[in-house]
Amino acid sequence: MAEYSSMIIGHATLDSNTDYLGNNVKIVGGAVVYSSAAAYALGHRVLAVTKVADKDMDRLDCFTIPREDIICLKSEKSTDMVNIYHTADKERRTCMCLSKGDPFRTEEIPEADVAIYHLAGLIYGDFDRDLIVSLSKKAPVALDVQAMLRHANDDGSVFFEDWADKLQCLPYITYLKTDAAEAEILTGCTDRKEAAKHMYSWGAREIMITHNTEVLIYDGKEFATCPIKSRNLSGRTGRGDTTFASYINERLEHTIPEALLTATATVSLKMEAPGPFKGTREDVENYIKELY
Repeated sequence: MAEYSSMIIGHATLDSNTDYLGNNVKIVGGAVVYSSAAAYALGHRVLAVTKVADKDMDRLDCFTIPREDIICLKSEKSTDMVNIYHTADKERRTCMCLSKGDPFRTEEIPEADVAIYHLAGLIYGDFDRDLIVSLSKKAPVALDVQAMLRHANDDGSVFFEDWADKLQCLPYITYLKTDAAEAEILTGCTDRKEAAKHMYSWGAREIMITHNTEVLIYDGKEFATCPIKSRNLSGRTGRGDTTFASYINERLEHTIPEALLTATATVSLKMEAPGPFKGTREDVENYIKELY
């Protein structure tokens, strides 16, 4: 048994979130914060590796995991994001990247006894092919594809485009996470099952596609799906991060359907309150009994 279930690598960001009614909330987030919180809440020991500028070290206070399990690397700047949601279901949003932190380099990643390397990036350039290949030689790599498709212009505007290196990199990825829109950018398929088949054929071993109605998993043999049951969407930010981190850490000791149920219930409960998930495994199990 590894000392840590996963090492989660990504920038701790300041998110400015505005809903469709114009209400604005500023919150420290980023995939590394939401992912580590979800895994930790379920009882997994995780190591977070992040980057913030010296002036923003107080962002580390927003992690829910123990301080000794956070490693902060040097960065000239921190990553700052703006999310403007246009609809009540928060499916349509405009993103801006006001500031971009330094990339994570292979030689910077600390040596640690981990079962999974989870690349939880935000913007293209956070990780490169060398890092993916290097980490895959030590332990399985889990990648949220957002950091490979989402690009920032000099003016901060964000746009999505296909991942140029995907055919070279995907064979090194064990767990791949996309949402429905990202899956379409990667494969050209609007059908989520067809998109998953494409991504599997390119080398990724276990594909997760999230959607506002359900989460889908494909392992090259069969599909598994589980419905989202949230009773409100006040905590929509961090949805995919919570789902993916819960799933991959649960997969270390559980079947695909078991890990998927726990992950989907965790994110359904998390979305009912803003910020990282701060519940317990017992809360998730009670939620499953009540709603699943």
